Amino acid sequence: MPKKSKAPKKSVEKAQPKLKSPQGSVVCPNCGSRRVVRDYERAEQVCADCGLVLAEYLIDMGAEWRAYDSTELKSKARGGAPLKYIRPDKGLTTEIDLYNRDIRGLKISGKKVAQISRMRKWHKRSAVSTSIERNLMIALNELDRIASYLALSKDVREDAALLYRQVAVKGLVRGRLIENVVSAVLYATCRKHQIPRTLDEIAQVSGVDRKEIGRTFRFILHEMDIKIPLGGPEQLIPRVATRLKLGDKTVGKINELFEKAMKKDLVMGRGPQGIVAAIVYISCELSGEKRTQKDIAEALGVTEVTIRNRYKEIAKELNVDV
Repeated sequence: MPKKSKAPKKSVEKAQPKLKSPQGSVVCPNCGSRRVVRDYERAEQVCADCGLVLAEYLIDMGAEWRAYDSTELKSKARGGAPLKYIRPDKGLTTEIDLYNRDIRGLKISGKKVAQISRMRKWHKRSAVSTSIERNLMIALNELDRIASYLALSKDVREDAALLYRQVAVKGLVRGRLIENVVSAVLYATCRKHQIPRTLDEIAQVSGVDRKEIGRTFRFILHEMDIKIPLGGPEQLIPRVATRLKLGDKTVGKINELFEKAMKKDLVMGRGPQGIVAAIVYISCELSGEKRTQKDIAEALGVTEVTIRNRYKEIAKELNVDV
């Protein structure tokens, strides 16, 4: 009887990390292979043939672990709280409170109070050890104060705080007043987000001369290689309409007259506040929703004389009879 041939044994491979093919076709720039896989344990995108790492720090968009109480949520959560750049410690450190009570709410002994006071003092000292940390401790508090007076949102404050950190790490704060740099950073962030905040408003809140803010602003843009688009007068229209409580008909008339003024180049070479103030005054007169020149001047931070001068020019060029 002929012996039956035994089936060859399958080779046992070593345990490999969980790899999944990505969606879409990705070509390796090194070997041209399309066998590109994602290693979710290392959060990398790797070529299966040559081992080239194509991408790092991948985000797993899958569902979060199921948790039934706060303890399971803290232990199973894959990500922590977001960083807060407006705070000097980014919101990552803890603080010792001032209540001097134990976990049950009872007062602690005097010996323990003295010990905790020493711990609290050294904890604050250790939190600020380098010159950059000391600078951030002062500057970010000043930034938050000015941003509060300017009514800026939390996202804008975080973006401004991040920009100031980058400026401080690059060493651009040395030899300059903290107030000047903070004001310039806030002005740059407002320009970036197209928020109508003028140099005069920031100078009034911060107590810094507007020329110093402009000079520091241009220096930061040059050194950080930041491209910020120019802000147009049209950004002031929603703000003044809200302050004067104008109706939709008047706002539509303002936008219509502003477009005509732009086509005839009446805006170039003139102050944006004065142009918008004159157009708002003309639109209010035409729509019947009258506002005095004093109210419009206070809303835009200009004088009544400026409104009258710009009003005559625009009304003549646009053939508007008020």
